Amino acid sequence: EVSLVESGGGSVQAGGSLRLSCAASGFTFDEYSIGWFRQVPGKEPEGISCMLFTDGSDGNARYVDSVKGRFTLSTDNAKTAVYLQMNNLTPEDSAVYQCAAQYGARRCPHVGLVDYWGQGTQVTVAS
Repeated sequence: EVSLVESGGGSVQAGGSLRLSCAASGFTFDEYSIGWFRQVPGKEPEGISCMLFTDGSDGNARYVDSVKGRFTLSTDNAKTAVYLQMNNLTPEDSAVYQCAAQYGARRCPHVGLVDYWGQGTQVTVAS
């Protein structure tokens, strides 16, 4: 069975750090775009970071401005897991975080075109 399995998340104080993991089960990230979305109640999912594993991609992580400089996305050598290190967290970062995989994409995953979603993990940052 093909799936994405997330771990990490939890509750921290503002200024703290958390690390989220997203592991592939039943496939590798080759030819996928892997991204992290976050969602708060009443709002659409927001893509915050991604890494492309599609042929010809530069392998660099991409970030939205709101997390740039605070979040770092990395991968393992086997291309079966990505890690989102989140530092200097603020209450505005509180959300359900989900990783996503879109096959063949040459940009960050589009919420409507994702092939696989992780189960979601709650991040809560207290002020």
